[in-house]
Amino acid sequence: MRAILDQCTDVPLQHLTDGTILLEEGQTTGRAYVLASGTLEVSRDGTQVALLTEPGSIVGEMSILLAAPHTATVRASGPASVHVIPDADTFFRTHPALAWLISRLLANRLNAATTYLVDLKRQFEDHGTHLEMVSEVLDALLHQQERDFHRGSNRDPGRS
Repeated sequence: MRAILDQCTDVPLQHLTDGTILLEEGQTTGRAYVLASGTLEVSRDGTQVALLTEPGSIVGEMSILLAAPHTATVRASGPASVHVIPDADTFFRTHPALAWLISRLLANRLNAATTYLVDLKRQFEDHGTHLEMVSEVLDALLHQQERDFHRGSNRDPGRS
């Protein structure tokens, strides 16, 4: 993460107060933020999924790379400082070292999610429960190539 922060030395710094919303789920801003100090809360569908405290943590990158609305809401949890990248698409394209670091970060996230799902599959494959769908999720994660992803499920298409 520190390497990502090192790529942002010339990027403007913004100081935030507690509760400041940087990104709203479902909105498109074209911006990305890199945490310099403080804590950012990430929530999805109203559920907190992460507290980012490590300088160099980046938010907004998925929206840019997927050319889609933000997948989560990000707000300051207490005072924080972030580097603001207003046109993240252009910035990523013109800073290949940062793009490489972000691709490694995303690969690590995918590896962690896949490892977790494999563990779930092993634990519950003989239980005959709804967790049998883990195989389908794993297959989709491992073999999806440039297909559009649509949130939801067969049971409730509006929710993930």
